[in-house]
Amino acid sequence: MSPSRTSLSRRLFAAAGAAVLLLGVASCGGGEEKKASGAMPSELTFSILSAEGQASSGPLWQPLLDDMSKAIGVPVKPFFAGNYNVLIEAMRFNQTQVAWFSAKPALEAVDRAQGEVIARIVDPEGRDSYTSTLIVRKGSGITLDKVLACGKQYDFGIGDAQSTSGTLAPLTFLFNPRGIVPNQCFKTVRSASHQANAFAVATGVVDVATSNSVNTVFMRRENPQLASQIEDIWVSPPIPESGIVIREDLDPALKEKLRSFFLTYGQGQGPEADRQRQVLAGLNYSSIRAASCRTSVSRPCVRPATRPTPSPWRPASWMWPPRTRSIPSSCAARTRSWPRRSRTYGSRRRSRNPASSFARIWIPR
Repeated sequence: MSPSRTSLSRRLFAAAGAAVLLLGVASCGGGEEKKASGAMPSELTFSILSAEGQASSGPLWQPLLDDMSKAIGVPVKPFFAGNYNVLIEAMRFNQTQVAWFSAKPALEAVDRAQGEVIARIVDPEGRDSYTSTLIVRKGSGITLDKVLACGKQYDFGIGDAQSTSGTLAPLTFLFNPRGIVPNQCFKTVRSASHQANAFAVATGVVDVATSNSVNTVFMRRENPQLASQIEDIWVSPPIPESGIVIREDLDPALKEKLRSFFLTYGQGQGPEADRQRQVLAGLNYSSIRAASCRTSVSRPCVRPATRPTPSPWRPASWMWPPRTRSIPSSCAARTRSWPRRSRTYGSRRRSRNPASSFARIWIPR
């Protein structure tokens, strides 16, 4: 493998490692909280990745959005998009204010779009995690060993580049540890949503594709005939479940109403609580838990022992002081350090490695 490809693989591995560990990451931080300066909006827009298609996802989400509107006193409308970058950029430019993101996009939203994670999803079995999978057509005879043997004999379907389960988890847990680059391993590689990849596998358009345990549940419920034609040949370790992200600059009173709505939704007894639990069950959730702690950025938080030596191509003004994130002692967490480049003080080149977005990674126990 060439040095450039080796370097790329290492950067991708670091990025993927950061993302699959993180959803608590985006909810942890140190320093003084950023003061919300936004006025009460006349309307909120809620971002949803339409991985299962807007036609099928819309009716599942609309009851929850209607309940949210009543609870906070502000109309809430959905915004569907086919990839995470569109959703992150929409939040960055304040076109959306609330979002449902998986782990990796949640980190991106915190880093790039003034996002703050306020809650995490819990599945019907009480787990706040799910798994990435590799799927093939049932009866095809394709095994994991045959896939990992490469040889450019199979057509491969991968997820969105920002997808935690569709791209980053398979790279982190399966391909990168074995030095496998999908573009070099498979005959063709195409990127699509989980639903599109599952349909492609079932119809023989691709031989093997990435998916996840949540998509499997939806397929069995919405299209059992399609689901019966697919089988898993690999399952990843648990990945942190999706979370609810809001913009930091929302009105403080509105942020508290949103937080209260999500954390009390489907809780308690009575017909209304039962109805709310049915809404969550339609989304394959059982409840929504609070994120462990809040996000904020401290500049500077930690200075290196010695200042890096400037050079003609790297002036001192690019490198000092560094921006970093600290984790308060009140947050029950373990930390992992990652190298990073300052993006705040005049750096001419922004790092493309998402792992560098955080100096420390919070790992849920």
